[in-house]
Amino acid sequence: MKRTYFGGLILLVSMGLAMLGPIITVILWAFAVKWRYPHLLPTEWGMKYWFAMLGRETVITPILTSLALTSIATTTAALICWPAAYAFARLKFPGRQLLLFSFIAAQAVPKFALFVSIAVIFLKLGLVGNFWGVVVVQMLSAVLFMIWIPTAAFRGIPPALEEAAFDLGASRLRVFLFITLPQAMPALAASYVLAFVSILFEVDSALLIGAPTVTTMPLLLMSLSAQVIVQEAAVLCVLIWVPCFVLLLLSRRFMTARGIAQGFGA
Repeated sequence: MKRTYFGGLILLVSMGLAMLGPIITVILWAFAVKWRYPHLLPTEWGMKYWFAMLGRETVITPILTSLALTSIATTTAALICWPAAYAFARLKFPGRQLLLFSFIAAQAVPKFALFVSIAVIFLKLGLVGNFWGVVVVQMLSAVLFMIWIPTAAFRGIPPALEEAAFDLGASRLRVFLFITLPQAMPALAASYVLAFVSILFEVDSALLIGAPTVTTMPLLLMSLSAQVIVQEAAVLCVLIWVPCFVLLLLSRRFMTARGIAQGFGA
């Protein structure tokens, strides 16, 4: 019994190190002024590279651009996809299952090839190198999360709750706002967070549609990764993680285990 417990503990610690090790290393590099072999930890700490990075307009602009792109694309996708998800869950119309399946089929196609095809069309429309062109394309990264998770969540709400409210004289809008929406909110929050993170780290769309005038944080990170200054790339990695981490903290009260499992149809 003790051997089993000890083996499980070793496996757990190993998995933790495998997942957290790279993140901890990047954080250490972000605050390291000097770190050379064979030292296990930096020999000199400081904010030198933070001040250097945040003092450049070429860094601040991509950060603000990425946050604006991601916020607009995710929110717009939610406004379009959540009502569609409700329709998929509650309405029966010809081709409903085929259309719902098409959102998964689209993800099976390599995104790079898909974005190349879109870039050809956008070039004729004058949307290449355009902020709003990137927003439209990045919304595609959110469709799967914004459709499938909320659809499963709306399906999981017992119709009896809504019928009881109707019997008591509540209007359809009141039933949706005070019964249906609160029940689906954990799954909606989960879909929003997952879509936000997916869009924030999207590279191909920004590269093919936004270049050369629209530069995002992932594109800037790619350019910094090719340089020899590791600390600058590490600082930018931490800056990318921060908004995702803050959003996860703010959404924690909605993202319950039951709600997320319901959203995935479990």
